[in-house]
Parts: sequence; C-alpha cells; structure tokens
Amino acid sequence: MINISPQKIKGEWTGGYALDFHTISSEYIGDDEYGHPQFVTKRSDMGEMLYRLKYKSDKSVLRIINETVAQFINQMNWPIDLIIPVPPSRTRRTFQPVLALAKGISKLLEIELCPDCVVKTKETAELKNVYNFDERLKVLKNAYAIVKRAVAGRNVLLVDDLYRSGATLSAITRALRLAGEPKEIYVLTLTMTRRIR
Repeated sequence: MINISPQKIKGEWTGGYALDFHTISSEYIGDDEYGHPQFVTKRSDMGEMLYRLKYKSDKSVLRIINETVAQFINQMNWPIDLIIPVPPSRTRRTFQPVLALAKGISKLLEIELCPDCVVKTKETAELKNVYNFDERLKVLKNAYAIVKRAVAGRNVLLVDDLYRSGATLSAITRALRLAGEPKEIYVLTLTMTRRIR
C-alpha cells in the first residue's frame, strides 16, 4: 500500500478528497543552458506513482494505486453505485490514465463504470495556463454533456488524477446536477497541488 495523507476538498459535491499532495517540496537549483529554471522535486508516494503513470506511461503502478484508492473508498463508506472518470483534456493521448484508474477501481470495488456518462463536447484551452478560478469556469461552461438515463437517481463518484483549483470538477458537478439528476456526487483525486485557485 501507498502511504497517503488524505486532504478534504470542498465544492458543490456531497463529499470529496484528494489522497495526498502531489509534491512535498521543490527546490530551485539554477537554470539550464537554455535559461530554463531547474528544480529538484520531492513528491509524495502517490504523487510519484501518478507522475510515473501519467508522464512515463508506467502502467506497472496501476495495481498499487487502484488498491490504495479502493481501500480508501471502502473506509469512507460512501454509498457509490456508479464511477465516472473525468474526461481527458488531451483526447489524442493513446493512454488515458484517468480512464485506466477508473476501470481498475470499478473492477476492485465491483461498482459499475460509465466512461461515457460525461462527455466533453468542445475543445477548451488547457487550464494549467488559466490561473483565475472564475476564468477557468468560463472556459469550461457548456463543455460537458451528460447521459441522463445512466446517472439519474444514482450515487456518483467522479474520479480524476490531480486537483488544482476544482474548476473541472465544479463544472462537471454543475452539469450533472443540471442535466443528469444524480442522487449524490462524490469526488476523488489522487493528488492535489499545494497552491489552489
């Protein structure tokens, strides 16, 4: 199991957590030959696993991540009956880590997975380049379509990899409540940044 330090994340959902901070520390060590700043970054255990999965396509970490997530969800005792992965911002990526995570969690917990219940309907700017929370929400307005018949009356778990400002989860939660009519919405991310909003 991975050591985690769950952090409560507040929003329009019923309950939400990030399992840990992404980084523990980041120390500036100078610029490279092109003038780009260089850092030595120390990540949490979950942050390191996510980094390996997302940026190194190291699928060997999926099992331990999924087991840790499943154990946490069982401890929370949330009445979840549907798992929905947050749609990817980079749709052309051949390996989608959030979908892979959601599939693994669904299998371990024997809870239905609906990868197409929330669909991104328009291209948006990458949010990492938009710093204001309200601006992020504007970028995401009307960006998601919901399959109502699949979510109505259900207790939904939204799964994502990284919580930065909560704009994506907020936009999807609003879309779900408006068009999907779920009973309750819970959110879970693997990690969160230290600086939010």
